[in-house]
Amino acid sequence: MNGWRWAPLRYIIRKAATSQGFLDPIEILGRLRGLAQPSEVGEPIELLRAGVVFHARGLINSKVIQHNLDWVWPYWAERQYDPRDRSFLPRAFSVTHVNLTHRNWTAVGYPDCDSLPVVDPRGLLTPFLDGWSIDAWVLGDDGRRLLPARCDEVEQRYELADGAAVETRSSGDGLGLALRAEVVLDAGRPVCRLQVRAGNARGGAARLVLALRPQNAEGVSFINRVALDGREWRVNGDPCVTLDPAPAVHHTATYQEGDVLFKLDGDNGGASAAAVDCPVGLASAAAVYPFDEAAEVTASIPLGEADPARPLMPDAWARERDKACRLECPEPHYRFLFDAAVTSLVLHTPEDAYPGPYTYKRFWFRDAAFIIHALLALGLEARARRAIECFFARQTPLGYFRSQEGEWDSNGEVLWLLDRYRRLQGEGVPAHWREPVDRAARWISRKCLPESPVTPHAGLLPAGFSAEHLGPNDYYYWDDFWSIAGLRAAAAILADDADAAQRAGAAADRLAAAVDRSLASARERLGRPAMPAAPYRRLDAGAIGSVAAGYPLQLFAADDERLLDCVRYLLDECFVDGAFFQDMIHSGQNAYLTLQVAQVLLRAGDPRYLELMDAVARLASPTGQWPEAIHPQTGGGCMGDGHHVWAAAEWVLMLRYCFLREEGDTLVLASGVPARWLAAGEPVSFGPAPTTFGPVTVRVAPEAAGRVRVSWEARWHREAPALRVSLPGYTACGDDGDSDSVLLEPRQRA
Repeated sequence: MNGWRWAPLRYIIRKAATSQGFLDPIEILGRLRGLAQPSEVGEPIELLRAGVVFHARGLINSKVIQHNLDWVWPYWAERQYDPRDRSFLPRAFSVTHVNLTHRNWTAVGYPDCDSLPVVDPRGLLTPFLDGWSIDAWVLGDDGRRLLPARCDEVEQRYELADGAAVETRSSGDGLGLALRAEVVLDAGRPVCRLQVRAGNARGGAARLVLALRPQNAEGVSFINRVALDGREWRVNGDPCVTLDPAPAVHHTATYQEGDVLFKLDGDNGGASAAAVDCPVGLASAAAVYPFDEAAEVTASIPLGEADPARPLMPDAWARERDKACRLECPEPHYRFLFDAAVTSLVLHTPEDAYPGPYTYKRFWFRDAAFIIHALLALGLEARARRAIECFFARQTPLGYFRSQEGEWDSNGEVLWLLDRYRRLQGEGVPAHWREPVDRAARWISRKCLPESPVTPHAGLLPAGFSAEHLGPNDYYYWDDFWSIAGLRAAAAILADDADAAQRAGAAADRLAAAVDRSLASARERLGRPAMPAAPYRRLDAGAIGSVAAGYPLQLFAADDERLLDCVRYLLDECFVDGAFFQDMIHSGQNAYLTLQVAQVLLRAGDPRYLELMDAVARLASPTGQWPEAIHPQTGGGCMGDGHHVWAAAEWVLMLRYCFLREEGDTLVLASGVPARWLAAGEPVSFGPAPTTFGPVTVRVAPEAAGRVRVSWEARWHREAPALRVSLPGYTACGDDGDSDSVLLEPRQRA
């Protein structure tokens, strides 16, 4: 009946397209559906919408950038359009031009402030989401020019001492430029502040230029009108930027006039232009500050009014960092990456958990589960609880925790996370969580496919889009593993309701049995125990999703041959330069997926976990961030957000698990502490870190004769758990009478 209802519309669409010489869109969609397993949903509409917006920008880029290569463009475009650069991309048949080589940026912000300005690798500041940007240049009147976007090398760092600031330094031909971008409070109101210092070591006349740019890290961003009113830039009619001091000269340009830079070449302070209107939306402006040896200017951009219901606290950074557990180790880069990751987690959880400040400043349950789990692992319980409370408004009346339709992993992720919260806090869940937990568990049970007829997908979750980077719609084991863990979590949460707990537990057992049958079928078909992404798939990069059975869910034992053979396949076939390379969609190296494999190796006692950790550390940007996917040649981001918070979460969790992790009723200590840290002769430590047994601080200290003492300070929720100290390369010396430490000696080599 539905087919008849849509038949006239299908005919009209087909006729309209073919009559104009286009391919039949109905046939194309049918062909695309044939490449995936039959599913009740297609690609989530949210992703389609985001993709359309993304490529609409790319279409504008294609009409603007390549025809105006004499403009100063953001760093990614300067590199990607340069035929002499290894980032160069031919573009003859590319309908849209997008940033595929240097998707790198770093968020600045303030705890609990929703605004997240971003800074690109050359200091270009974009204060508002997907908006215009501010750049800084130094021009010598003798023809020298310092344009950071065109510099091969700059120094950039994330300054975390007093907040979260990005500092960028560039130099050349005796000219120097230092930028500092951060968010500060002004009378309780968040303000993005850009401090700029310029130098001219050779002396002579020069100019510092603050340039207002109709562009950002994704390409063109429209500016229709710019006006300077005293010290204030008004952009598109709104007062946006206060300059201190006021510029000596102000220039503007329309698209037809070209980049405002053209008006500065050879100009020594000519007539100012206060305002410009550009119907094309590519207006640019320059605030000019003549100087001889040095100049300073500050640009302040208010980010919005403070929310009286949620005031920003003057000491917010100190409060958050004081509550978070600490890493002490002799490797500065590891410590910096840990501190930067903690900062990223705080910035991106103003209430909801965001996986990024720009491309991914939206909500997914999947990313939120890892991000909030990392907050819990750090001891930031209140921040985690607040983000969890946002979940329940997204649950449908039937029990589905929906962020994107067709992603059947979300209910399992929510239930697993709620149980982790319960266990780490050592107390029951709030009463108002219980009914949503029961509804979510019932939803999973109803969603599972019938167990007959017997097929490789019988009893599993339906085909869906799942984790998005695993391939076309399919019966993904990723969804099943999360759902099993979620159902078991629900049974534990609802333990005092015998019927609800039994119902959830029985559903978990049925689904686990269906997965075991399906994996046995896949094993027979593939001739090895490794788990593919889905029952009918060959082994490919999508198998990374099946690693979830080992980490973080621990559904399989550490030495399960299916899990270890899956990791063996991935290491042999899907790693590039020490990091997991996801061929599907991402087409880049993935920090967070590499760390998930490292977690399985760590749990199995395989020393290669450290090689993967070191590879991820090398892939970090100078500001300690990882884009979602990393170009294996340029080292820049090639997909997703340039400041990816799931990656930051995995770095925090990886270091936590190196010092302590739960295995059932046992707490494992020091199993991933690198030997090179102990060679420095100083103690290393992590904590206080919440565990399911209570908060624990672990300390590993070298002693005489090559011995090492592993000690712990704990506040157990109940009685002390079984403890296993597993420092690689060491064995216990025996009982030395200390109940809160173990003395170890180097293991004798066979």
